[in-house]
Amino acid sequence: MLAEALHFIRSLTDPNQLIQLLSTVLTGWLGYVVLFAVVFAESGLLIGFFLPGDSLLFTVGVVAGAGKLPIGGMIAMLAAASILGDGIGFYLGSTLGYSLFKRTNSRIFRREYLDRTHAFYERHGGKTILYAKFVPIIRTFAAFIAGVGRMRYTRFLAFNVFGAIGWVTSMLTAGYVLGNVPLIRSNFEKVVLGIIVISLIPAALQVLKSRKTSEPAVLR
Repeated sequence: MLAEALHFIRSLTDPNQLIQLLSTVLTGWLGYVVLFAVVFAESGLLIGFFLPGDSLLFTVGVVAGAGKLPIGGMIAMLAAASILGDGIGFYLGSTLGYSLFKRTNSRIFRREYLDRTHAFYERHGGKTILYAKFVPIIRTFAAFIAGVGRMRYTRFLAFNVFGAIGWVTSMLTAGYVLGNVPLIRSNFEKVVLGIIVISLIPAALQVLKSRKTSEPAVLR
């Protein structure tokens, strides 16, 4: 079962296999539902951190470039999935997550961590939500932590919408434009790996910057 699940997830990041899935198993509205669900879960549900994000969007762009999916409709649908996923993540953080940290006598979920998180998101929450859209794994947890830190929802929503549209549009457009280039198609797995590595660069730079300035971490 696990092997089949991993094979299915990998198939979502291979243009030829994705086209085959959309033509056989995931025909019609079912294919759209699956793509929506993957982006939704990877964006905000804590259990979705292992799902493909950047690589999936790039692959969908390649498939759209081959004329198998409508590029405009996919951008709108998957941007909405990302926005809604982060919205759920924020809600879970502001309810379940906040209740864990607000207890003053907890040894693990200490109240001081909550206060630090709140202060951080009051100062840097907007750019954190925006940057996190382009960083795997961090993208999955950023909205939840914003909810825990009681970031103002109107501010969160603005950056969430802007970041989701920018992330989805850039990834799908890159796949749409570059997907049919022979060099990229013949080295697709390396290209996907390269996209993941590039996505991690902002987080690495931020870590280096925080170390140089000796800024304390949010949740230590």
